[in-house]
Amino acid sequence: MPTPAPAPLLTDPVHEGPTDPTVVYDPDGGRWHMFYTQRRADAPDAGVEWVHGTAIGHAVGPDGREWTYAGALFEDGDTWWAPEILRHDGTWHMYVTFLEGVRGDWTGPAEIRHYTSTDLVEWTYRSTLDLDSERAIDAAVHRLDDGTWRMWFKDETRDSHIHTADSPDLLEWKTTGAAVDDRGQEGPTVFELGGVGWMVTDGWSGLLVHRSTDLRSWHPQPMPLLAAPGRRAFDEALGHHAMALPQGDDEAYLYYFTHPGGGRRSAVQVARLTVRDGWLRCDRDHPFDYAPDPARTPAFRGGEA
Repeated sequence: MPTPAPAPLLTDPVHEGPTDPTVVYDPDGGRWHMFYTQRRADAPDAGVEWVHGTAIGHAVGPDGREWTYAGALFEDGDTWWAPEILRHDGTWHMYVTFLEGVRGDWTGPAEIRHYTSTDLVEWTYRSTLDLDSERAIDAAVHRLDDGTWRMWFKDETRDSHIHTADSPDLLEWKTTGAAVDDRGQEGPTVFELGGVGWMVTDGWSGLLVHRSTDLRSWHPQPMPLLAAPGRRAFDEALGHHAMALPQGDDEAYLYYFTHPGGGRRSAVQVARLTVRDGWLRCDRDHPFDYAPDPARTPAFRGGEA
């Protein structure tokens, strides 16, 4: 019998609003870490202020199944969203969205900042990326076949399309144009599974999927993921802003958040991704063995694969 994932996988004990999850494994400490946007679902305001003034929540666990709240980063009254975290040459890198203060609407400048760490606890500011946009958010990073790195991000000044920047060293970045411009979307996650590359984004009515053979040119998949409510606890809503963690070449785990009941409160869930008939598939209601394995996890997420 499968050992299913807990549902929900994670809730936030402080503000009840975990979103935009990222999961990595720390080989030095032997623990899994989840970082997420800590939305203030318990805030009394009636507008969108509760989605601002957010810190980055942090949880840890021995097996990726049970999580213990480990505090928050950037609890300074400004707005921090969507941490992207990867490991290279023993150093952890975080690319995180920053907005000054607490906004009452969805306008105003936004930027992506770069931090580094050796232990996933203490983080050092390195730079604010110049991405040729006054409102760049939601970074995703993956290595290309030539050894350089590519970042995908949402450019809200250009119709909320997904744009790119390239770097030889994760430090200096140069914009390289649009990657996906068929419609507005956000929260990209980019990964390889079944011998090809995939980009999953939040289209606000399910998760959109694009396929690539080189991580440069992208082709839309006609079927979105998680576009209908699931049946598990706290999963009876659309899936939003996901992160994929490959486990070898035949499956991956998709971490995403939902708003169960349609309110402000959110929960993080995990479902299984596979490739069938050339398309990415995700049945959130289908039982599966959930046991994240460092030996099958990509090295830049802290694993050994």
